[in-house]
Amino acid sequence: MFRSNLHMYVQVIDDEAGKTLVAASSVEKELKGLKNNVEDAAKLGEIVGKRLLEKDIDSVVFDRNGYLYHGIVKSIADGARKAGVKF
Repeated sequence: MFRSNLHMYVQVIDDEAGKTLVAASSVEKELKGLKNNVEDAAKLGEIVGKRLLEKDIDSVVFDRNGYLYHGIVKSIADGARKAGVKF
């Protein structure tokens, strides 16, 4: 995951193959209305979770990219858990 002052980005990567499996960000056309706050971060997490489940991926390892586990970072993880993804 990565967050800037304006946007949030989430990718699920297969480390062994070096391929991105699923990605979502607040700059996508259909997600353009998402702001960089805790409520919208949870929505982004749910979207990533749904996309993962569509590809039959139900567990992942969460790399918070050096960010503290609170606020937006925690909200993205909680949103994905709410969608049914295990960490």
